[in-house]
Amino acid sequence: MKTYSISVLFILAIFLALSEASFDGNINYGSPSPRHTQFGINVDQVQRRSWKRGNVAFKPEELNFTHGVASGDPWPNSVILWTRIAPTNVSSSDTAPIDGTEPLYSHETKKFIEADPNPICLYWKVFPVGKKDSKSVVSSGKAYTTADIDYTVKACSTQRPSTGTNRCQVEAKGLKPLTTYNYQFTVCNSKNSSPLGRTKTAPRPDDDVSEINLAVFSCSAYFEVPGYFNVYGNAARKDNHDWVVHLGDYIYEYGTYTLFKERGSIPQHPTYSLYDYRARHGQHRTDPDLQLLAQNSAWITTWDDHELADNAYRDGYVDFFDQPNTFKGEGPKVATDARKANAVRAYFEWMPIRQTDMDDGLRVWRSFQLGKLMDLVMLDTRLYDRSKGVDYVNEKYIEKISDDPSRTLMGGRQENWFYSSLSESKDRNATWRVIGNQIVFSHIKGDAAGGGDTWDGYIANRNRTLNHLYKNKIDNNIFLSGDSHMNWVSDLAWLGTKKYNPKTGKGAIGAEFAGTAVSSWGTSGLKSIEPDAGKLARKAIAENKELFWQEGYYRGYFHLSVSPKNVSAQFFGSPSIATYNAWEIPPKDGVQAESGALKTGEIKHTNLTFNTETGVWKVKGFDKMYLNPEPSFLGSS
Repeated sequence: MKTYSISVLFILAIFLALSEASFDGNINYGSPSPRHTQFGINVDQVQRRSWKRGNVAFKPEELNFTHGVASGDPWPNSVILWTRIAPTNVSSSDTAPIDGTEPLYSHETKKFIEADPNPICLYWKVFPVGKKDSKSVVSSGKAYTTADIDYTVKACSTQRPSTGTNRCQVEAKGLKPLTTYNYQFTVCNSKNSSPLGRTKTAPRPDDDVSEINLAVFSCSAYFEVPGYFNVYGNAARKDNHDWVVHLGDYIYEYGTYTLFKERGSIPQHPTYSLYDYRARHGQHRTDPDLQLLAQNSAWITTWDDHELADNAYRDGYVDFFDQPNTFKGEGPKVATDARKANAVRAYFEWMPIRQTDMDDGLRVWRSFQLGKLMDLVMLDTRLYDRSKGVDYVNEKYIEKISDDPSRTLMGGRQENWFYSSLSESKDRNATWRVIGNQIVFSHIKGDAAGGGDTWDGYIANRNRTLNHLYKNKIDNNIFLSGDSHMNWVSDLAWLGTKKYNPKTGKGAIGAEFAGTAVSSWGTSGLKSIEPDAGKLARKAIAENKELFWQEGYYRGYFHLSVSPKNVSAQFFGSPSIATYNAWEIPPKDGVQAESGALKTGEIKHTNLTFNTETGVWKVKGFDKMYLNPEPSFLGSS
């Protein structure tokens, strides 16, 4: 008996040692913030729970890679790899808001005790494109996943012993800078493998890079009204970008408001709980065009408001009016902080994003030094520390206080970091500074671009940004923006303060390229027609001297090409998202455009479309833009 007991303890010790390394190999057990461990998963408890239950592991044939593969946040020596392996497409049914770690591990209810039968083991490998033999593998590892993290996996190339943060530290192990690789996940001890993924590392900060190409997206509403993610598939099939940048509203929190069943919301109600946000992320990743683009490109992402709720800010969102009745009737049934924690936790689990070093809460802002050519600075002008914005009943009040110096989009810490990043970029002689932000930066008269929901509602914050750029003579700045569901091209100028010539561009210190939506509704809501969009565009061009092109009808994205001497943006549109199709309206130059209005040049409707599957050009018209244009519910950007 004594020998047997010692053997059991010995085996248990080996099990815990091996599984700890494998659990630490999955970043999703960590907290989105390494210094806020309360948002992480205690892997020791997961290990003990699994051992005590003694449940039988899933058979490999019972498991599926339910949502494809993805990669993101490229560094010169590493990249984040993502997948989900589970016996079902359904997300973990934990409906409790995050409150430390206790709700995920409470053994007081049968629901939590029976969370999942056993950890699932995955092996992953990275290898040069086209070489799958074992001798070609340049990085590999093993990771476990459980229902605690919705069966998701985010892999990294080397594991270090746990330091109490459950943080998985990425090391330089074999990956070369600015190099394309394949990767794949396999269920341990089986031939059950994921789709073959493709990714690309970043250049080193001091590398000479001749060109960088980014595919830039925003605002991808899945729920039943708008339509399909055709533009994701178009970009994937053309395959002429280095990385994908998504500026937010990757998911929407809305419930199902109509009886339409096609692409109905999962869950049907708005998202509040951790389960709700997990399920909504999972629904988005069932779209084949999204899966295709995620499988073949590394993504760099930030969130906007709808990853949490409409017009979200530091302390609330549109439906949260800081009143006691918020918690009654039709209002949300969960506190803002808990809902935000649920949204951020699900985002961290389902997106190929790294943990971000931080000394305060819920940070997604970060930067990428992409050779000597450019720095990509990703901001959070929504959830981190934004002052209250418009909520559809306070627009006039927000307009009156828009130039209050205390109002901020980013908060003091992020704002100081942003200015330091811009100065450091200049000091290291990077040619370009590309700023990925959620909302339109330029001053646009009226509310077509979002009014008080944009930088126009935070004028003092915009003035501080422009002052830093002009005062320190930091030029070659490119703002990337989303949120408005329309296309805008503007000079980056400090109107009314610094001299600016709209004909020559003299006095500008850069440009802004703001893109339309992947699928979310446009200029005239869900009943949008091109003539209405053209009328608004012509009005915007006439009223805003820094604006060069405006267009709000087509759903699409833009392709940003950056070289040492030039930055150009090509805008692509889908002629209809009412059906799955591969048709695309091609970009136009400054002399002629398909839709909208130009400051100089003509609008010429050709309906000349390009099929990204067949390579065929054709003059082709479509009956409608959206899947279900009838409902009156329009929501917000």
